[in-house]
Amino acid sequence: MTKPITLTIDGQKVTVPAGTTIYDAAKAAGIEIPVICYHPHLSANGLCRLCSVDVGGRVQAAACVTAAAEGVAVKTQSDDVRRGRRTILEMLASTVNLVEAPEILAYMEEYGADTSRFDGGEKRTASVYDDNPFYLRDYNQCINCWRCVQVCAEDAQYAFALSFDGRGFHTQIGTFMGDGMTDTTCVFCGQCVGVCPTGALKPKRQAMLEQGVSPDEIFQQTRRKRKKKRG
Repeated sequence: MTKPITLTIDGQKVTVPAGTTIYDAAKAAGIEIPVICYHPHLSANGLCRLCSVDVGGRVQAAACVTAAAEGVAVKTQSDDVRRGRRTILEMLASTVNLVEAPEILAYMEEYGADTSRFDGGEKRTASVYDDNPFYLRDYNQCINCWRCVQVCAEDAQYAFALSFDGRGFHTQIGTFMGDGMTDTTCVFCGQCVGVCPTGALKPKRQAMLEQGVSPDEIFQQTRRKRKKKRG
């Protein structure tokens, strides 16, 4: 049997099974570490780095993917950690529309992020895709957290309808060959919409209600139409 790991998180001793991440160890001790890309039912990838913590070295560690180690002293709210999180949030605000991302907006207030700090920088822009009766894809609100890609792939649905397109600053979520959703392997389960933290994926009925469209008109536009049988 593998020996449990004992470490210190914000001055509190915590003992957890070997292989437990720092994030889960902190949570077990009642210490909350902020996350954006992480979701408890999806594979952790450490993409957004908002969960980075001080582990005593020169480089901070992403708590969601870093295993707890024996005797390590973790600081989740040091000045350097808070400064790093604030900068990450400010950079997100400078490139992405976060108006429908309540969790991120709450973090920005908590860490005192200055949304105008990087004003004048290039914003990521993308088309709004209205290519199916069920949901809209507005990648102007997308932070590339990868949740939708994961839930569509091995973590849940195994449909593999979504993927990454582009490189570097211009990376965004897309589909194979840029096809519309009805021409992909999408089964319209809605799980990608459910895990999106920013409103980049939104149920079409919700979007139409927000636009003032009447419920009857929404029904007509979003109902699934049956194909007529031939002869």
